[in-house]
Amino acid sequence: MPRDRSTLQKRLDRATGDLETPVAAVDLAAFDDNAAQLVARAGGKPVRVASKSVRCRQLIERVLARPGWHGVMAYTLAEAVWLVREGVTDDVLVAYPTVDRRAITALTSDPALAGSITLMVDNSAHLDVVDRVTAPGKRPDVRLCIDLDSSWKPGPLHVGVRRSPIHSAAQASALARRLVERPGFQLVGLMSYEAQIAGVGDAPPRQALRGRAIRLMQSRSYPELLRRRADAVAAVREHADLEFVNGGGTGSVAATSADPAVTEVTAGSGLYGPTLFDAYRSWQPTPAAFFALSVVRRPAPRIATVHGGGWIASGPAEQSRLPQPYLPEGLRFKPDEGAGEVQTPLLGEVADTLRTGDRVWFRHAKAGELCEHVNELQLIDGETATPAPTYRGEGHAFLG
Repeated sequence: MPRDRSTLQKRLDRATGDLETPVAAVDLAAFDDNAAQLVARAGGKPVRVASKSVRCRQLIERVLARPGWHGVMAYTLAEAVWLVREGVTDDVLVAYPTVDRRAITALTSDPALAGSITLMVDNSAHLDVVDRVTAPGKRPDVRLCIDLDSSWKPGPLHVGVRRSPIHSAAQASALARRLVERPGFQLVGLMSYEAQIAGVGDAPPRQALRGRAIRLMQSRSYPELLRRRADAVAAVREHADLEFVNGGGTGSVAATSADPAVTEVTAGSGLYGPTLFDAYRSWQPTPAAFFALSVVRRPAPRIATVHGGGWIASGPAEQSRLPQPYLPEGLRFKPDEGAGEVQTPLLGEVADTLRTGDRVWFRHAKAGELCEHVNELQLIDGETATPAPTYRGEGHAFLG
């Protein structure tokens, strides 16, 4: 969605002008456009929203109300329990295995929760944890999904993240057999997240050689995954009637949805459009999430210093994890200071136009992590701001 940055800055400033900084905002027009674009890229397959990348109940509800979106991929079982109890959804896939005994107790003591939430497993030891909390026969069946490792392993190399130990169709079949033999469980799904494709931008700025290497890796990795995933799905279906096969992420929605073995895709980061997704050639979401800091110093010509700013994203400690000054256009970090804990000097000619008390708007490198720093997001509709609590602002109610 084309955008005039100066117009956007005026809208954000006017909508939030009576609020103190730091302030975080989501432009609903861009958010909704990104949601529509993701559905279009999914090619008719349902899109499951990754709550880790949103972390705001009101926005999760907003996207689930749109055509093409169905269900949530949660990042903890406690969060999944909270989402179902709050009526946000009745279909939650927990993305990672859990050993949270309190949340397992809640799940196994409530048939409605047990029927709405699916646990991720890659080892029968995960079932042992559940059984120790509530024995089979004293609980409803617990729904399970196998996590299939999607990394690429040419020879001795491992390209991708370290997730599940289940890599081959034979391993998936063996695990499926063990799962269906266990009383008190129901195998309903298989998930495979191709992180080396969905989570790695193929056009990193000012890194042409690295970009070519990434594109070569992805061009070799994906065909191998298509074959292996199809074989794994077929092997698991010999043991269980799968309800869904989940795959992908924002960076691979179109490619993953084209896989006949996949029945649904997941996306979340693309709703906010953080800076890491500026490095993708296939599709770049419109920036929708921002945070503002106030100018508190003018230490020298062409330097404006804002208060705070060190909201660094998780992952490897490198420049791509820094937030980026976005509005007004033309600001950059001081190389030897970067984004500071309590002050962040910003360089550029446009700094001379900034006065003490003016705002600079930033984009976070990752999507949902912005919400770990603020209690509420300002939802911007035109020049009107409506506050919506983040998970942090809800008091981490899903942990209670």
